[in-house]
Amino acid sequence: MDVGIDLGSSAVKIFTPTRQIALSEPTMVAVDMDTDEILAFGSDARQMLGRTPEHIAVVNPVQHGRIHNFSLTETMLTAYVREICGNRIFMPRVVVCVPSGVSEVEKREVVESLRAAGARKVCLIDTVIAAALGAGLDISRPCGCMVCDIGGGTTDIGVISINGIASSHWINYAGNSFNEALTDFIMSKFDLVIGPQTAEFIKKEIGCVVPREAVLTITVKGRHFRTGMPHMIKLNSENIMEAFEEPAVRICRAVQRTLEETPPALAGDLLTNGGIMLTGGGAKLYGMDRLIADRTKLNVAIAQDPEICVALGTGKAIRFIDTRDRFEKETSPLDVFGA
Repeated sequence: MDVGIDLGSSAVKIFTPTRQIALSEPTMVAVDMDTDEILAFGSDARQMLGRTPEHIAVVNPVQHGRIHNFSLTETMLTAYVREICGNRIFMPRVVVCVPSGVSEVEKREVVESLRAAGARKVCLIDTVIAAALGAGLDISRPCGCMVCDIGGGTTDIGVISINGIASSHWINYAGNSFNEALTDFIMSKFDLVIGPQTAEFIKKEIGCVVPREAVLTITVKGRHFRTGMPHMIKLNSENIMEAFEEPAVRICRAVQRTLEETPPALAGDLLTNGGIMLTGGGAKLYGMDRLIADRTKLNVAIAQDPEICVALGTGKAIRFIDTRDRFEKETSPLDVFGA
């Protein structure tokens, strides 16, 4: 069995040819700090977030597209791969996506984590190429297509032509940055302390980066910073838009920088080839497509099922494993590690 893995900062998604998205779990591990015992992975670990005693920590081992804790990442991936593949004699070949800006050392860490998890061969694919494949774009043609993947920890932007990246940028401002900005805003303006899960819920319910047609409101519960007592406030979508201004502007500027570095012929293609495709969970934030369109003067479309585009793309890239080994090394979008 061959599998595609989207090793994201917020979630790990595993694609198999037979089951499509066979697994989607938060990139979280619960650890007993006294004994180093792993207590839970994924959804079970996320439910413990903010509700554990001091000796139990809920850790995200992958942050901003990089492995921050090698041993926990290895243990987590081993559990997930075995859940999908079982105790097979021949473990799978794996295609895994990485952000375009990671170093060779960081790529090697991803490879070693998957090898330790049991993969017999590891192929890397750039996140923007995986996102383009998952969104149904034809990346093999000699004309430009542009993708902006707004994930949990990173936003990856690239212009693609003939299975390669002509220009790209990635920044550490993405879905989690909106949550952090909202948490800071509520703290500074209302003296209310909220957790990351509450911020995520607010973002999904009434979050926006352009004005909504009708102002939405929501009740938010947390702990008052000064009194330490449980407290409740009301927020509206205009408050959220104010909180989201900085990360939204930074993403738009990264898109603009990518366009500025794109060869003129490919930049011209974007006017006739559909403009920019948005993928990732951040693409669903209300008004994100309109804001980028306003800043770039290009058409901006949101992919179908944007949250799983990268995982679907890694799965579609599985077909390149054998062909690359035989005769397509120059035009394959994969980097291959292992025998």
